[in-house]
Amino acid sequence: MSWPQFEIKEVARVVGGATPKSGESTYWDGDIDWVTPKDLADLDSKFIDGTPRKITQAGLRSCSAERLPTGSVLFSSRAPIGHIAINSTPMATNQGFKSFIPGPDLDASFLYWWLDANRERLQAMGNGATFKEVSKAVVERIVVPVPPLPEQRRIAAILDQADALRRLRRRSLTELENLGRSIFAELLGEDLKCEGFLSLGEFADIQIGYPFKSNLYSSDDNGISLCRGANVLPDTVDWSDHARYPRDLAENHIAFELRDGDVVLAMDRPWISSGFKVASVQKRDLPALLVQRVARLRSKEDFDRRFLFHLTRSDQFQRHCRPTETTVPHISPVEIRNFMFHLPNEHKRRAFDSAISQVDEAKSVAQEHFDLHQKMFASLQYRAFRGEL
Repeated sequence: MSWPQFEIKEVARVVGGATPKSGESTYWDGDIDWVTPKDLADLDSKFIDGTPRKITQAGLRSCSAERLPTGSVLFSSRAPIGHIAINSTPMATNQGFKSFIPGPDLDASFLYWWLDANRERLQAMGNGATFKEVSKAVVERIVVPVPPLPEQRRIAAILDQADALRRLRRRSLTELENLGRSIFAELLGEDLKCEGFLSLGEFADIQIGYPFKSNLYSSDDNGISLCRGANVLPDTVDWSDHARYPRDLAENHIAFELRDGDVVLAMDRPWISSGFKVASVQKRDLPALLVQRVARLRSKEDFDRRFLFHLTRSDQFQRHCRPTETTVPHISPVEIRNFMFHLPNEHKRRAFDSAISQVDEAKSVAQEHFDLHQKMFASLQYRAFRGEL
């Protein structure tokens, strides 16, 4: 099906943002919501209805920010490119946005889902040495399909429903992860608060990754996956940004192979709002090799694999490994190895392993369902903007 195509500036007004002077107290703590890209990072909805930081009317007038009407589409144009939301109340943004105020022929939800479907293409439009940014001039020239409004709304409603199911699956996973934390705290938390006498380096084998040269990366889908910091998320390894290494060269790097149950920890930019980027490697992630600036922790006893993973997610460990305040915050390997803790006795650790294994089985099933919904949603989205729904 062929739909009319328009530059986005023909069907929406593109609005940049700005930041009032931080040292001027009269500009801050007002009643105007003020959005940064970080505020969009952990949304559990396509809507944003408020922000932690607010500015005053004087702050708004002092800079080139504009208060966007309800139903605008917020698009982060730098640091990073591609966060999207629809504001459910009027709000302004900082300079990290190029937002859209849809005209009468463009539905906000339709535009939201089109931007989401084309996120990678939009990210590739960014330029800049320090960090990539999509300029207003580039954004205004983006060409979007504009079917009749009833068709836009029908497509958006279908994707909304599919996304709601996907988010339910994600919430189920989150609840199971929280249950695992609760079991760890209940069974072993008090023990860990005792005066430490064992270092993590004594309890586990710790390996820092290898500096694989990017010019040797493989374009062959059968290459070995490389586990980089970008692949490590809280609780899971994400292969959407996938680098590979030639299989015939991998035998030279056996020391950096990952195994089922290994714990991997991103050492550069090691945390997001939900905690450290630390994950437990699963069979589905293998084979894989460990890249520099990622730490691998391997328990010496098989029944301690889950204990080790939850130990690295504990408040005690994450308080100990405070990242350095440098241009690229990072955790030192020495800090990881020198973390001191009280080791619960073997009986308690085995009891924990038995309890948490049941949670992990449920998580595995929930993950399969979530992955299925992800694939279904991607298929729907692909077909939607080809006019095949």
